[in-house]
Amino acid sequence: MTLQQLHQVITIADSGSMNEAAKRLFVSQPNLSAVVKELEEETGITIFIRSNRGIVITPEGEEFIGYARQVMEQYQLMEDKFIQKNAKKKFSVSMQHYTFAVKAFVEMVKQVGMEEFEFAIHETKTYQVIENVKNLKSEIGVLYVNDFNEEVMRKIFHENQLLFEELFTCDTYVYLWKNHPLAKQKMISMEELQDYPCLAFEQGKNNSFYYSEEMKSTYQYKKLIKADDRATLLNLMVGLNAYTLCSGIITEELNGDDYLAIPLKESEKMKIGYIHHKGVKISDIGEIYIQELKKYQKYML
Repeated sequence: MTLQQLHQVITIADSGSMNEAAKRLFVSQPNLSAVVKELEEETGITIFIRSNRGIVITPEGEEFIGYARQVMEQYQLMEDKFIQKNAKKKFSVSMQHYTFAVKAFVEMVKQVGMEEFEFAIHETKTYQVIENVKNLKSEIGVLYVNDFNEEVMRKIFHENQLLFEELFTCDTYVYLWKNHPLAKQKMISMEELQDYPCLAFEQGKNNSFYYSEEMKSTYQYKKLIKADDRATLLNLMVGLNAYTLCSGIITEELNGDDYLAIPLKESEKMKIGYIHHKGVKISDIGEIYIQELKKYQKYML
């Protein structure tokens, strides 16, 4: 098993087909198929299932490729540090859709500058946040747990060698447009919200009540709309008098002052924190980002 072989199977997985991977790697398809066959014989597992439509990654293959990505990431870090000494250092975070986490990222970048670093930020689905930190694509992932999902989520963290560090505990708020019919109330109940569309972030093929980014994920909403990004949700709030449930932390510098967070009567506690890989020491820049996140603890006082 070589680094080149690992790179090749990762490219196949990312491409979705042998033909496309062969083009990207500038090798023939038969040679690429031979590499896969050698790895499968060596490991005793089936990595890909071939069909006329392309390739499908087996569950064992998913696990193998996850480890392969970790090896390649570590090799890239070693190469950048010890061979290409002029290469920029890389830092990446993944997160559920939290504006405060984006704002913390902005402040961190301002502190350290961009001359020596290459940054990446992934505002994405819950499953992908976990995968990105697990596979070392991101050093830190920001998400939440609560009474409903905590047991399952901590099991997932443990299985993937991840540690969850709590930043703060907060109540549930209704996030809506400042001109919403309920915007002048000091508190809003679920009953009062039933005639308005609830907005939730789409979790894709890994959808689960436990992966939901919104509190009360098992509640039977009368009207529900799922979307992929925060900007779309904000537009729907204005156009449809829709709402979503959130932590109550509003970052006006990024979202403007057109939206409000009002306490929910049937509030539930959520623990917002960050995950990091158990076997990897948090970098200095990672610690700076964490300190920026911790500044939002003042909102909970």
